[in-house]
Amino acid sequence: MSDPVLVIGAGGLGCPASLALAQAGIRAMTLVDPDVVDGSNLHRQPWHHAADVGRPKVDSARQKLERAFPGLVVTTEQRAVDASNAQALFERHALVIDATDGVDTKFLLSDASVLTGTPVIYAGVLRFEGLAMRIERGGPCLRCLFETPPVDVPTCAQAGVLGSMAGLMGGLQARLARTPNATEGLAMLHVVDGHSLTFRQVKVRRRADCRTCNGERPVVLRDGRPVECAT
Repeated sequence: MSDPVLVIGAGGLGCPASLALAQAGIRAMTLVDPDVVDGSNLHRQPWHHAADVGRPKVDSARQKLERAFPGLVVTTEQRAVDASNAQALFERHALVIDATDGVDTKFLLSDASVLTGTPVIYAGVLRFEGLAMRIERGGPCLRCLFETPPVDVPTCAQAGVLGSMAGLMGGLQARLARTPNATEGLAMLHVVDGHSLTFRQVKVRRRADCRTCNGERPVVLRDGRPVECAT
């Protein structure tokens, strides 16, 4: 993949995903994350070391990536992805890795994928469980899977996460980045159970009544104004 890849989040998912993508031969990558390295991050975010505490995560990750892969061009932006900038970021990249830790942001990125046609690789990790799915134009999207954002879902920071699970799911995201969905309107949801060490795949189909995939639900992405989804 010669076109640039956008990795949103340089933490538990973003570190292993960016490593696996670089190992697969990605030539250009953009890292976006608003946070700085905290001591609590070190056990599950391998690009960050004790000496990096207090540094922007994107700077710490870029330094390690460029040192390990001299031919890789890494661009960084220390900011959050939100309704004001998601569309523009997606349009500049060939593919997006969703390495975020918030339900609302994940739905925003799914909507942006439908709008722009740029695939996004969704993943979520909570305690010992992980989910991953490739979202691309034609569906299904996250709203086909969940319809509306789940409420009262704790973040990784709040509920805790097994560090090796984050590493596994980040690596899985990198693999899904190189594997387009075989059938339009059908994707595989990868479900990983860290307790039983089991892996299973669940077929997810585009919902006929999904207003996002059908272009009926407005998506707020630019300057707070609703922008209709592309079909």
